[in-house]
Amino acid sequence: MGMGAAAVQRLAAFVCAAVLTGLAVPDAQARTQKPALHGRHWMAVTGKPLGATAGAMIFQKGGNAVDAACAMIAATATMWDTLSWGGETQALIYNPNTGKVIGINALGVAPTGATPEFFQNKGMKVPPESGPLAAVTPGTPGGLMTMLAEYGTMSLAEVLAPAIEMADGYPMEQQLSDTIEQYKGQIAQWPYSKSTLLIHPGDAREGPHAGEVFRQPELAATLRKLVEAEHQARAHGKDRKAAIHAAYDRFYKGDIAQELVRGTREQGGLFTMEDLANWKVHIEEPVHTSYKGIEVYKLTTWVQGPVMLQALNILENFDLKSMGYDSARYIHTLYQAMNLAFADRDFYYGDPDFPPASPIKGLLSKDYARERAKLVMPDHNDPDIRPGDPYPYQNGTNPFNAILRNWHSKMPAATSPVKAEWSPTALAEYDRTFRLGTTSVEATDEKGWAVSVTPSGGWTPAVIAGHTGVGLSQRMQSFDLDANDNPFNVLQPGKRPRATLTPTLALKDGKPFLVFSVQGGDTQDQNLLQFFLNVVEFGMTPQEATEAANITSYQMRDSFGAHESIPGRLTVNTATPPWVRDQLVHMGYKLDFVERSSGPINAIELDRAHGTMWGGSSNHGEDYGIGW
Repeated sequence: MGMGAAAVQRLAAFVCAAVLTGLAVPDAQARTQKPALHGRHWMAVTGKPLGATAGAMIFQKGGNAVDAACAMIAATATMWDTLSWGGETQALIYNPNTGKVIGINALGVAPTGATPEFFQNKGMKVPPESGPLAAVTPGTPGGLMTMLAEYGTMSLAEVLAPAIEMADGYPMEQQLSDTIEQYKGQIAQWPYSKSTLLIHPGDAREGPHAGEVFRQPELAATLRKLVEAEHQARAHGKDRKAAIHAAYDRFYKGDIAQELVRGTREQGGLFTMEDLANWKVHIEEPVHTSYKGIEVYKLTTWVQGPVMLQALNILENFDLKSMGYDSARYIHTLYQAMNLAFADRDFYYGDPDFPPASPIKGLLSKDYARERAKLVMPDHNDPDIRPGDPYPYQNGTNPFNAILRNWHSKMPAATSPVKAEWSPTALAEYDRTFRLGTTSVEATDEKGWAVSVTPSGGWTPAVIAGHTGVGLSQRMQSFDLDANDNPFNVLQPGKRPRATLTPTLALKDGKPFLVFSVQGGDTQDQNLLQFFLNVVEFGMTPQEATEAANITSYQMRDSFGAHESIPGRLTVNTATPPWVRDQLVHMGYKLDFVERSSGPINAIELDRAHGTMWGGSSNHGEDYGIGW
């Protein structure tokens, strides 16, 4: 339940008093709406209660954190928790046997024929937001099976068992029921989506009702085919790992792939058998930075993850704690630092396997961050923050100086943060796309494994590929078609789009300290940055930090839709005191307010002093965790 007006006023007054009197800020967050999670042996946190239960089931059977994470990915994909089986999976895994953090890159690629000219000839300035032409190749099945084969302990049959049972029928929750109803017009355009999701044709509510048992027999059959391939391989003497890879091959090269391609092309998509067969999961080394002795790990520039590392490098040049939690100065400094980092994201990030390679060494240079920090205005917002030039910080010369000089905010009038012609309905749609996609999966165990995952893609409404039951990704829209927008992220067949997906691991003294991620498109690294600072700078527990007031900037270019931006627009918590609001307005911000501003953050803290685990799951949505 939300806080009443009187409670909000009391909280605002208490935060103010805490800042003015020097009290520890955690006191202001001590009463959380959800209880903290505690565990000694394992912790499982994800976007849906049933998803967390699937992870707990695997832990109770003796699986490790990777096994449990795979079961949660499978369950949430089956539940259409802002993703489905044709989406993409990104993960960071701490391996206690090696003491290393591993990155899992299971993002799909643009199919054959997907070129800038193809979409421009259709009159499009960017690829479409939905439909068969929005799809990149499915990545989640391959990512899940690769993680399981390489770092798990259980069979694919064991890990998929909860998801298969759910595909046979589970009681639908209200959120998905409402989402299907909202987008039933689009769903009805695609025959396989229509037959799967609109099970009451002609009724006032055509989708499943909340509490109704929702069955997906074609998806259940696809998942059983994967298990069958594994069983057959074991019967022929293959070991656990090889048997899982046999299931992988059936999905990407066998009869499942054939139906995926047929069903996609029937509806106007571009997939070929070669596209699926040639796609590979990459196991790679992530990037990291140090903030006050804590090592923070992210995936590299094929997602937006390094933007948080850049922001931390910039913010290291400021005494954030002395500013006071959620003071006008603190909010303003955060906003500026985030926008400086996001401007670099919007120009320099892209698939590093395709030239030109992003200048990641320069982008993460502490010296570069110090120069960027000098651009933080002390008393007003800069509505036209631009990318910097990181190349000198890696002993190089920028090959795109001419483009960089002409790069600017897409908003035509920097003094008018919100376009006058935008109706409330249009702005609400902008906000929806700005926060599109993703769930989050966090898992840890007493053996030291730690996993953070942000699976996404194929959210409702999605095109289902033939009789597979697999909903296709919409990630194509994150590409640019013009090198003048981002020369590193121009669409090309076989290339990964620069996605927003961004799992996070933080290590202290070489051991996992924080495991955290969040859903929400371009808000993800904004929320995660603030969560991290809440814990590290202001001493909050994970649950306090997941519920704490966050701000949201819209000044970066939207990764979805038309890639627009709204400089100066700032969402703050309704508990923000009037004097802070006034100061922010005088700094040039246009404010709007939400009661729950943290985003649906999920997190685990490893308490080394006591040998236990703290779990946190935001009060923002239906995210949930279980520990033991």
